[in-house]
Amino acid sequence: MNTALHRTASTGAVEATTEDYVTMIIGGQSFGIPVLNVRDVLSPQIITRIPLAAPEIAGSLNLRGRIVTAINMRTRLGLPSEGFVERAMAVVVEHDDEPFSLLVDEVGEVLSVPLRRRESVPATLDERWREVSQGIYRLDDRLLLVLSVTSVLGAICTAPVHLA
Repeated sequence: MNTALHRTASTGAVEATTEDYVTMIIGGQSFGIPVLNVRDVLSPQIITRIPLAAPEIAGSLNLRGRIVTAINMRTRLGLPSEGFVERAMAVVVEHDDEPFSLLVDEVGEVLSVPLRRRESVPATLDERWREVSQGIYRLDDRLLLVLSVTSVLGAICTAPVHLA
């Protein structure tokens, strides 16, 4: 279970008090994905390029017999990605019952944070980063952006294929 629950004394209602996130680093920034959204974490993999795919799509990889689309999160966030794919860690998530691998610089820890400390995404954050974030946590040593898997994959999965 990824959420700690407690019963309030006044109403007897059950409410969540903490949320657990798998943390990752992309371009020096900390991101978190709710633990229940993560299916697997993989070391660098062999990725096969897909012709005519969107720039964010690094290619595909084989995960225990399933073909998984690999998303280059550096490209998705507008960061330089030269030589990145070959050394990237992969966080496997599901979107519309399909597995996707989010390629990140490194995978950190599972972090439990109080829900009451969650804030909305600041308007000053870069637009590409804002559109894939659904909240932030100000931690003692860093800012943790909560990554919205639906937002990351939604635009990519609905983008038309452009033939050159």
